[in-house]
Amino acid sequence: MTVVKTSMRNFFAHKGRMALSAVAVLLSVAFVCGTLVFTDTMNTTFDKLFAATSSDVTVTPKEAKTNDTPQNGKPESMPASALAEAAKVRGVKSAEGAVSSLNVTVVDSDNENMGSTNGGPTIAGNWTKNDLRSMEITEGHAPRGPTEVMVDSDTADKHHLKLGDELRTIAVTGDFKARIVGIAAFTVTNPGASVVYFDTATAQRELLGESGRFTHINLMADAGVTDARLKKNVAAALDGTYKVQTQKESADENRSDVDSFMGVIKYAMLGFAGIAFLVGIFLIINTFSMLVAQRTREIGLMRAIGSSRKQVNRSVLVEALLLGVVGSILGVGAGVGIAIGLMKLMSSMGMNLSTSDLTVKATTPVAGLLLGVVVTVFAAYLPARRAGKVSPMAALRDAGTPSDGKAGLVRGLIGLVLTGAGTVALYAAGTADKASEGSLVLGAGVVLTLIGFVIIGPLLAGGVVRVISAVLLRAFGPVGRMAERNALRNPRRTGATGAALMIGLALVACLSVVGSSMVASATQELDKTVGADFIVQGNQRIVPQAEKAMQSTPGLEHVTRYKTLEATLTSPDGKSDDDGVTAADPSYADDLRRETTSGTLKDAYGKDAMSVGSDYATKHHVKVGDTVSVAFKGGETARLKVAAITDDDTSIDQGAHYLSLATMKKYVPADRIPPNEIMFASARAGQEEQAYAALKKAMKPYPQYQVRDQTDFKQELKDQVGQLLNMVYGLLALAIIVAVLGVVNTLALSVVERTREIGLMRAIGLSRRQLRRMIRLESVVIALFGALLGLGLGMGWGATAQKLLALEGLNVLDIPWPTIIGVFIGSAFVGLFAAMIPAFRAGRMNVLNAIATE
Repeated sequence: MTVVKTSMRNFFAHKGRMALSAVAVLLSVAFVCGTLVFTDTMNTTFDKLFAATSSDVTVTPKEAKTNDTPQNGKPESMPASALAEAAKVRGVKSAEGAVSSLNVTVVDSDNENMGSTNGGPTIAGNWTKNDLRSMEITEGHAPRGPTEVMVDSDTADKHHLKLGDELRTIAVTGDFKARIVGIAAFTVTNPGASVVYFDTATAQRELLGESGRFTHINLMADAGVTDARLKKNVAAALDGTYKVQTQKESADENRSDVDSFMGVIKYAMLGFAGIAFLVGIFLIINTFSMLVAQRTREIGLMRAIGSSRKQVNRSVLVEALLLGVVGSILGVGAGVGIAIGLMKLMSSMGMNLSTSDLTVKATTPVAGLLLGVVVTVFAAYLPARRAGKVSPMAALRDAGTPSDGKAGLVRGLIGLVLTGAGTVALYAAGTADKASEGSLVLGAGVVLTLIGFVIIGPLLAGGVVRVISAVLLRAFGPVGRMAERNALRNPRRTGATGAALMIGLALVACLSVVGSSMVASATQELDKTVGADFIVQGNQRIVPQAEKAMQSTPGLEHVTRYKTLEATLTSPDGKSDDDGVTAADPSYADDLRRETTSGTLKDAYGKDAMSVGSDYATKHHVKVGDTVSVAFKGGETARLKVAAITDDDTSIDQGAHYLSLATMKKYVPADRIPPNEIMFASARAGQEEQAYAALKKAMKPYPQYQVRDQTDFKQELKDQVGQLLNMVYGLLALAIIVAVLGVVNTLALSVVERTREIGLMRAIGLSRRQLRRMIRLESVVIALFGALLGLGLGMGWGATAQKLLALEGLNVLDIPWPTIIGVFIGSAFVGLFAAMIPAFRAGRMNVLNAIATE
């Protein structure tokens, strides 16, 4: 009890010094809890949606997959006779056929795409009684004929649609227009989809290309009939011809796709939370180390009057426990706030999430509290152990514990060994033959070098700080020299503070190098291999009417069609691979200049010929002249002669197997041939600008496709990588914020520790302005020390990662020096910002009171 009372007294006596450490715990726990609450809420939202939209039993074609569009662009369907059979089954209360397609684009009279901007799908189908379970008509009425359409209220509100407005629907079967006669609102949360409804006959004709067919059948059970019993009856009646699922099975299948997507988000965000926790550990270690040092005489006195080492140790750990509990409780509350903020952000982007679905599972606060408390107590263990070693004679000495030279030597040796092992691992990763194997070694090298740098940080502090000081601080005269000495006074503290900043900046540097190298490599690859002047693609396969518009564009030398097909390849050794094939016009050999290791690529577009990738050829010992069996999905099996082997040392079409469109048409029925995935075109000599303008004009009615020349394509690639990096940098900002708090905390505690010294310096003539400048310069040096280590380490990681990317065809190492230099300079401003409050407090000290401080 005495230990607890002492700990409580010390905790509240130093509550100001604990505050920043508590904020670090709060932020880290908040990020974890916010992530868990947000993903759980998303899962709840989708669970409600899938439960509301799934009938008691659903019948679908066996080939149909959830949220998947067949290669021919038309949903898999079944005849109306299946509906008639299912309706007769015992236990069926009602049966209705439904049509649904994801492969559509809907535009308004101004040709603006009505689809979701957040990546959600556009769903077109027929209005059924089952839809009334999740939607209600709020304006107008359901569609009754071929010229009528109904839209969801979210899409109507977002795009300012009203009754009477005309919409054009673009499907693989053709374009058709209809006027809005109704608006329906979701009675459950709409997670971002845009939905349009037609009458059944129109949906069948325009979306499926033929009447009397449905994509699925909704069955409702009679009273007293379970879903499982009804499923069994229906499956028996249909004799296994179709896939039959209960409501739970349908919802689970839909949810599996969402779970995989949400899992990526969840674990990525938790990974960044882990980085923040790691940075927070250094802050907590620094805080308790400095508090123990400042209370050396107090602890020595406690030891002199009978406190044991274990009691002193426990006293510090109890303080850490209190810090962890307070910070974690606040963090759990802040985490819920973060989750709500993320929901509001997603809603502003078009994914409507209701706070009524906010889900806080019991495990979330428990996990947050457990993590926060365990990490805090763990971080405080070493300072607590150091406190327990304070001798009773320390009560007679000034505050501050002498450093353990032997411990420092052992620490340095361990750090050097780990750094050396990490360097060897990075070298091994950079020289690996396979990217999959090298990535594991790279991960080990990153972890080992990071831990090694953290451990040897105090050893590096002396040399690095002196170099930085020689460049930056000497111009400030005596004040600069004092700032340098203050930074060097306790290398362990400087090393730990710099290490917190080092971690975040190392990741920033690594990702910057990788991102810049990817863009530079892809740009080089485009310059070297892409011969086409124009590239057309979008988020929907290119519908036939858009293809015709492109082919009739004036000023084009040629247009190349490019289709990917599902197929199983069986090599001469008898082994099969579901690699698929790429069918294209012969002009594709000019549009994409693929190098070959054997044979000539143009020969692969001959009759019953094909090419294979070099990796496939090596794996199956295939050579030019061999025959490969190609079983086309939905078509026949062809035996094709290998006319060329393409070099897979590329990032474009790596592993592709090419054949001509004529060969494909020979073995694949016309109704199973897919639309073009992408199309290429080249202008006639001297007509590039006119052809580009004409092509854009021709494709204007189809806003789902983008027309790009090579310059546009490179810029979009750069923008996409930049957006991804900006998102990652935003998440890493949490770790950097915690690191900045560490610098603030270190300086604040350092000012308290040097109170008497500051009073003496003020007494002998140091002005307040000079004092504040000294503290700011000290902060800048510590920040630049961490930045220098972090950027150097990160560039090493990035360069090694690029070596692995080179195995996938990304061969250019590009160091983004403007970014690296900008981050380094920015670190100096971070140091200045972190020193503002400690410098202000030091400047306001009363000189006499400071001198009298014990």
